[in-house]
Amino acid sequence: MTKPVFLFAGQGSQYSGMGKELAELFPAAKQVYECGSDLLGFDLAAACFEGEESFLAQTKVSQPAIFATSLAALEAVRANGVECMAVAGHSLGEYAAMVASGMLTMEQGFTVIRHRAAAMQACAEKQDGAMYAIVGSDKDTILKTCEEVEGYVTPVNFNCPTQTAIAGESAAAAAAAEKLAALGARAIKLNVSAAFHSKLMEPAAEEFLAAIKDVKFAEPTVPFYSNTLGGRMTDFSDMPGYLSRHLASPVYFVDELNALAADGATAYVELGPGRVLTGLVKKTFKGVTALNVENEKTLQKALETLNAAE
Repeated sequence: MTKPVFLFAGQGSQYSGMGKELAELFPAAKQVYECGSDLLGFDLAAACFEGEESFLAQTKVSQPAIFATSLAALEAVRANGVECMAVAGHSLGEYAAMVASGMLTMEQGFTVIRHRAAAMQACAEKQDGAMYAIVGSDKDTILKTCEEVEGYVTPVNFNCPTQTAIAGESAAAAAAAEKLAALGARAIKLNVSAAFHSKLMEPAAEEFLAAIKDVKFAEPTVPFYSNTLGGRMTDFSDMPGYLSRHLASPVYFVDELNALAADGATAYVELGPGRVLTGLVKKTFKGVTALNVENEKTLQKALETLNAAE
């Protein structure tokens, strides 16, 4: 069986009902939600399987919910003998990637995510920030436009050659989005509560670091690719510091994908809710295998495709 890269998506991919089929099919997947419920103090399974969209959209709920569903999908593919050549995540997805690579236990992962979500929720409630996905423009034009508008807004997520997200103060972000749309790009406001991966998240980064500074991280057992570096990470000596900086630093996801391809990756499996990263891979490369696993149907398709490519 071909060994793919395991990819894990970020905040915004949540939906009601996510992970339910996998938890019913695989005891290890069900245990993920039970572990999360015990550590978080609320019924994580109920939130994921039955929660209303508005409830799930809260940062303090969506982050552990997406993390849990990503790990449930990981357990499902592992139960079918699928292992990876490397791991990578987009923003929040890096935490599931850390568990997948052995850097954190599942219990540690939920604890760290709880602190991250709380810090980001508190920061979001104190700021007036917004994010937009800009489709069909280049990064130089986007940066120039952000610099021209009044207020703070900047490119933060470099997702694929044709898609970059901007973040900043709500008025500035809206003005930049409007100017870019006038230049022919599509500007889509993202359903998030703050200007993630920008300097507006620095208070959250400081609070988060204080909460996780004593967490012990192991060396990964497979290559781990970093948003902040835009490539393979080799120095794991200060992971609390790295994760704190990660909150207020850009996501160089397209650089990560290019680094993975240069290192021989030809197959990618996105584990967790939605297929955002699967789409980004397909927009970045031609002729690669890109699949997602979020329920029984997508699991079976992934297994068939990976077996056929052996």
